[in-house]
Amino acid sequence: MLIAEDLLLLAFDDTEGKPVSGIENLDQAVAGALLLELTLLGKVDVTGEADGGKAGRIVVRDATPVGNTELDAALAVLDGEQGAKPQDAVARLAKDDPVDRLLSGLADRGVLRRESRKVLKLFPVTRWPAADSRHEEQLRAELHRVLDEGGEPDDRTAAVIALLVATKSVEHALPTDDPKATRKRAEQIAEGNWGGDAVRKAVDEITAAVMVAVMAAVVITTS
Repeated sequence: MLIAEDLLLLAFDDTEGKPVSGIENLDQAVAGALLLELTLLGKVDVTGEADGGKAGRIVVRDATPVGNTELDAALAVLDGEQGAKPQDAVARLAKDDPVDRLLSGLADRGVLRRESRKVLKLFPVTRWPAADSRHEEQLRAELHRVLDEGGEPDDRTAAVIALLVATKSVEHALPTDDPKATRKRAEQIAEGNWGGDAVRKAVDEITAAVMVAVMAAVVITTS
């Protein structure tokens, strides 16, 4: 399961099959998740002083395919976007409608159900209710252990939490009895040294880029 797919499972209501209230601009969030996962895999990085040229730009360190269709497609796009700012790379990946593709993939694997219908018998809509919630239940249990019980996360769990923080989705995706405490713990993890020193700067740049991309999408949508 990809980090981006985990993000979608948390974002979508299991019964209604649509994003829970308060979660928007998922294409930008999912694009950032793909970029972040490639970074944690050592495929993509953000340039530093040792690279020459402008620092803080996207660079592909290893273009060898990962073996996952979505990650390999994103890697190919980024290989043609080297030198872009992280927020521009996120925006570019978001243009390819990653949410619809990932939701379809989850449905093909039996994790979600694809339900197509027409609203008012005119407007076609697709809903994605849960079909097999076992992975999501494990994910939520792990997030509960980390955020509510003070457990230490692995890099994958920390990445999911950092993306929820970047998109301001913690309370919406993870409702708890004490949302303020949950959000505070999530922010502490997002700002921590997960991922290791070698990719820390890139992680910070990419999560910040996701926030910028999501906020830019909000401005465009509401203007």
